[in-house]
Amino acid sequence: MGKFNGHFCPGLYLFCYGLYQTIVVSKAVIFNDSLLCPLRPPRNKERWATWRISYGGILKVVTGCILTAYVVICLDEGMVLMNKQVPPRFMYPKEWQHLTMFILLTLIGCVDIVSKNLLPQRSVVLELGVQMLAFHVLLLLLLSHSQNSAGVELQVHALLVLVVFLLVLVLTAELWAPDTVRLWLMETFLFLMMGSWLMQAGFILYKPVTGYPWQDDDTSDILFVTTFFCWHVMVNASCLLGIYGFSALWYHCRGPNLKRIGAREAPHHTSPPGAQYKLQQEVDPPQKDRQALLLKASSP
Repeated sequence: MGKFNGHFCPGLYLFCYGLYQTIVVSKAVIFNDSLLCPLRPPRNKERWATWRISYGGILKVVTGCILTAYVVICLDEGMVLMNKQVPPRFMYPKEWQHLTMFILLTLIGCVDIVSKNLLPQRSVVLELGVQMLAFHVLLLLLLSHSQNSAGVELQVHALLVLVVFLLVLVLTAELWAPDTVRLWLMETFLFLMMGSWLMQAGFILYKPVTGYPWQDDDTSDILFVTTFFCWHVMVNASCLLGIYGFSALWYHCRGPNLKRIGAREAPHHTSPPGAQYKLQQEVDPPQKDRQALLLKASSP
């Protein structure tokens, strides 16, 4: 699992998830909507409001299960914890770390589904708390994962640990301010960074574009790893701004049409002319009574 696919496949999932989050956050910013409690659907779609499928949670569960099965299948002897030697030694430490990461991803997806679909009321604190805890564990695993690395591999993993550390800080802050747009933007950007850099790490460590492996004793190779990371920062920031700009332009062009559709779907409460006539008749008698009283009072 610690080969090209072990870096590229999780990175591809995280990058796609970051793109999805970019679209969601852009829509919330443009419509001035809440990120946690979006606006209710129109009246003709209220029957779907009682059951909102957690597509993000399902995607996390499916991806986590596929990656977990891939880790187990890749080993010919299976996931053996210890060998039969005396004294026994632990087997496949990095594979067990990968397995723990993917189980955490599956756990996050299960919590999202339970919170959004099974509980009587959605528990945002539960979702954010489990996600924060999972990334704290991921940070610990990555720190120990790069202990035996050196040179280019150490630099690649150190930059990945930096991204995960910043993401942990953002997720921890979201636990106290869950509906803050700035934190969601930073989280989305860091997910894009984590995904794209994992894919890049697969190419740097296992499938170099030039066909020649990177040299650990070459200072230029180590320096260019950081340069590539900075390019990823600029590209992902441009991607984030581009999706937001396209979404804003689309809403600016389609906004009047959407408002007309919303006005057309809104219920109009009209009353027939007869109702107004009856209401006027109900109001007139008290006025006649007051006039009669005034006439009696003025008469000698």
